[in-house]
Amino acid sequence: MTAPRILAISGTLRADGFNRHLLAVGVAKARELGADVDVLDLKLLNLPIYDGDVEAQGLPAPVVELRERVAQAQGFLISSPEYNSSIPGGLKNAIDWASRAPGKRFQGKWTAIMGATPGPFGTARMQPHLRQVMSSTGALVMPTQVHVARASEFFTPEGALKDPARQREVDALVAELVERVKKG
Repeated sequence: MTAPRILAISGTLRADGFNRHLLAVGVAKARELGADVDVLDLKLLNLPIYDGDVEAQGLPAPVVELRERVAQAQGFLISSPEYNSSIPGGLKNAIDWASRAPGKRFQGKWTAIMGATPGPFGTARMQPHLRQVMSSTGALVMPTQVHVARASEFFTPEGALKDPARQREVDALVAELVERVKKG
């Protein structure tokens, strides 16, 4: 059996953002479980803002790369902050570009959602929006998710989780994602 292919995406563009750290924790677990994980850095990809006029003139190289990586994935692990109680613009922009026709790049693929924020809500307001957007693309969004509120208290300076209970939450979510992807 080939290793399940998971595309891991952080919704933050900040180099040292909590969600990059949380994603790294999830990626490590997925790789430990035998998954082939492609970590997509939206900052490095440098996507243009979605514009139908740009799309009509031909897809920019970063968009072609994004679409190929999304199409090759069998599942998605997304860790995102919330901006103004919703999805960060860079992440939403990437989903918009990747979901455009032709093709249904997200269709029938499992998605796990996590989020960390310094505030008290732990991305609880963003995650329903992301769930709705991903569901509209045809992705299968897992019923469980991870919320890390007051994230500055939960990470070491190196980006590891301090709290074993939080680590178990991430491990369980990622294990469930890997298992669902394996089953197809």
